[in-house]
Amino acid sequence: MPLPFLTADRAFDQAADDLPLPYDDRHRWRRPYRPGPWRVGAAALLLLLASYVLFAAVIIAFTGTMQGAGMVLGIGLVVIAGALRLLRMGVWVSARGLRRVGFFGTGTAPWERVVAVRTVQQPVRWLGLPRTVQGQALILVRKDRAPEDVPPLLTTHGADFLARPVAFDRAADTVEAWAAEYGRG
Repeated sequence: MPLPFLTADRAFDQAADDLPLPYDDRHRWRRPYRPGPWRVGAAALLLLLASYVLFAAVIIAFTGTMQGAGMVLGIGLVVIAGALRLLRMGVWVSARGLRRVGFFGTGTAPWERVVAVRTVQQPVRWLGLPRTVQGQALILVRKDRAPEDVPPLLTTHGADFLARPVAFDRAADTVEAWAAEYGRG
C-alpha cells in the first residue's frame, strides 16, 4: 500500500537546481522534503509496538473476554494512528498557502497573510524537547500575528533534519521559493 505522505515527490529530487518549484500540480498539498530518520525510526518503533498489542488482542479474544480484547484492540489502533500522525507532521505547501501539521493540530496560513519566510540563526529545541541548542530555524512572518507568536516551521535540530544540514538548507530554500512565488499578495 503506497503511503504518499512518507516521501516527497520524486520530481523534487529529479528537478534541476534552477527550478525551485518543480511541481506540475501546485494546488495539491505536498511536503517539499523527506521525513528524517528520527521521525521514521520513532514511527517504526510505534508500529512494532502496535503489532505486539494487536497480537495480544487476538490472544485475549481467544482465551479471555471480548470486552478485554476490544479494549486492547482500541489501544493498538490508537498507537497506529499516533504513528501515522507522527509521519504526517511537518510543513506542507501548495498554491493556496503554507500548512504546518503538528501532532495535535494543523494550522494553515494563506499566502495572502504571509509577509516573509526566512532562515534565522537562533536557539532551537533539540528534537522538540525543552533543551535548546544554537541552530537555524525557518520562521514565518505573518500579517495578522507577531513573529514571536508563530513557532518555527523547520529547525536544524528537529526530527527531520538532525545531523542533516544539507537537507535543511534544501527544504528551507524550497519553502522560501514557494513563499516568494505565491506570497506576493
